[in-house]
Amino acid sequence: MDDVTALPPRLRLDAELVQDLLRAPTGIAARVVVLDEVGSTNTFLVEEARAQPHAWPMPSLVVADHQTQGRGRLDRAWQTPPHTALTCSLLLAPGTPRETWGWLPLLTGLAASRAVSATTGVKVLTKWPNDLLVEAPDGEDMLGWGPLRKVGGILTEVVDDERVVVGLGLNVLQTADELPVASASSLWLAGAAPSREVLLTALQESLAEVVRQWREADGDAVAAGLGAEVEARMATIGRDVRVLVPGGKEVRGAAVALGADGSLVVEQAGGERREVRSGDVSHVRTVGSA
Repeated sequence: MDDVTALPPRLRLDAELVQDLLRAPTGIAARVVVLDEVGSTNTFLVEEARAQPHAWPMPSLVVADHQTQGRGRLDRAWQTPPHTALTCSLLLAPGTPRETWGWLPLLTGLAASRAVSATTGVKVLTKWPNDLLVEAPDGEDMLGWGPLRKVGGILTEVVDDERVVVGLGLNVLQTADELPVASASSLWLAGAAPSREVLLTALQESLAEVVRQWREADGDAVAAGLGAEVEARMATIGRDVRVLVPGGKEVRGAAVALGADGSLVVEQAGGERREVRSGDVSHVRTVGSA
């Protein structure tokens, strides 16, 4: 693995530095909580925000040095060794119509792609609706998406009619034998070894800027000038896909665009177009992949 950056010491997250970088008035968050260990940052923050709403001004950020019971969409497990990943959740009030909230995982993916590329030089693509992908050094196709590997994921959860938790998990310093599946990767395997504190700050600042633009356009990502960039960074668009929906049914066709609400527009045989939404989807695969 001569092309991989030397693995740096895997240090405990510097809680004081995180507070200095991200807590207002110098940072983007009204409250920042750094935990040594937690089951899931999303579960923790959703439960706390519901139980003690006044204790969690917006935006509030929870970061874990080690997450032991991380979750993805549909409660899929996401686990990492200590001090190797970036796991965080942000409580925010979108301030836009509820029907626009489907854009949040897509906009978070855009913010993550921008931040990772700016801080590490590693190109990050997204897979609709909530995966982060990087190129695999060996070029082998493990996902049916070309030479790409999953490096992270996004999970948004509604707290109430006004608040949402946006969670993000990113593999940073894992070695190949520490990854749960061969189709996963880490930023280190992609050639970068960033400080988790610096990367976290870049991610949250990027997300704050994207959400600000989106909010000012009342949730219209296209009018905000964000929709085209989301599509441009999305590996899904332009591919033939199988979209698995509950009940064992599937939608087949070409992923051609994003809908006004962030749905995936699939053009089926015969030219008929169907919009599928993340809440109705079990999995998105390329045609021919397992």
